Amino acid sequence: MNANLRPPSAATPAVQVAHVGLLLREWRSARRLSQLDLALDAGISTRHLSYIETGKSKPSPEMLARLADTLEMSLRERNALLVAAGYAPRYPESQLATPAMAQVRHAIELMLKQQEPYPAFLMNRHWDILMANEAAVRMNRFLLGGRDSPHRNMLRHVFDPNDLRGALANWEEVANDLLAHLHNLVASSPGDTVARELLEEVLSYPGVPVRWRQRDLSTAPTPLLTTVFHRDGQEIRFFSTITTFGTPRDVTLDELHVESCYPMDEATAEFCGRLRSLKPTA
Repeated sequence: MNANLRPPSAATPAVQVAHVGLLLREWRSARRLSQLDLALDAGISTRHLSYIETGKSKPSPEMLARLADTLEMSLRERNALLVAAGYAPRYPESQLATPAMAQVRHAIELMLKQQEPYPAFLMNRHWDILMANEAAVRMNRFLLGGRDSPHRNMLRHVFDPNDLRGALANWEEVANDLLAHLHNLVASSPGDTVARELLEEVLSYPGVPVRWRQRDLSTAPTPLLTTVFHRDGQEIRFFSTITTFGTPRDVTLDELHVESCYPMDEATAEFCGRLRSLKPTA
């Protein structure tokens, strides 16, 4: 059975409702597009887009959908755009514990269980850990000397010196890669205050290089993240893959992803097997 970790106490972020034109300008700026660029990509006139941004013209829901497609907005942000224009949100947001998400939850549980004896996590867009398999709990406790982590967020796991950071041999590589993803989220989602606050928090941890405060546009996050842990003379090496849900129609599902860890060598695979055979986690 999977170990369901308690969801974060913070409420789901609510994008501040603003004038729809202001939101569009913020998104256009975040995507580094001029009015001409966005108008051409969306197949509308620059004059029409200008009227929408200045409030001289109220866009239809269909027009907002076209602009949102062009700007590659998430479902949550599409809802915020609709609300800002005076329309009802189009996409539902169903918590995983509700009956409507029962089949999705079951599928996720199977994915996590099938990853045994290697760690796997279910996370949201802010890297809050919503579920984890038993292997993840076992590995976490081994790396922390038998204690549980004080956090339920992957970024806090990595950046807090009192958490997994102390056992992470390639901390700078991993932290820099995760921070690049967070910088990209903040830059691409101007209304996401939770992401912005999380960025400020992780940057405030001791030992974080000052240069990391600036988004590095010269490099992109690596497609496969490698983590190397050292604990009690044992070296444990994983690479991770990310699974998302295609064509979601629900805000919650749109923001979920499963991170699965795989052993990079036989020694790691054997150690995970031995760890599984030990006394089960509580």
